[in-house]
Amino acid sequence: MSKRVSTVDRIEVLQGTLGLLILQTLQRGPCHGYAIAQTIRVRSREALQIDTGALYPALHRLERERAVAAAWTIADDTGQRIRVYRLTERGRRRLTDERSKWQRMSDAMAGVLAPCLQENES
Repeated sequence: MSKRVSTVDRIEVLQGTLGLLILQTLQRGPCHGYAIAQTIRVRSREALQIDTGALYPALHRLERERAVAAAWTIADDTGQRIRVYRLTERGRRRLTDERSKWQRMSDAMAGVLAPCLQENES
């Protein structure tokens, strides 16, 4: 049974990280916008919830930057017209760069947040 995360427990996506989350999600294969948002929500154990007001402008920006490509198609299950996004070669390179930057930032934050030896001795 999964625990529902309250609104208070949700984490706000840091500025500049939504593109990284989208690119990482699309690395698994082409997806439409709603599926991207759902994948991020599920993979973050419901801590990250991306609303459409942030998701679609980010997708359009990534498309303008040629990190993703999009095409209209018909959904098999509903017969509705949907826009499916896929990662481009430029997007793959950007994902590699962004992941590297994120790792360096994460390591730097861990270093700053880690207790100092002197603090432990007090």
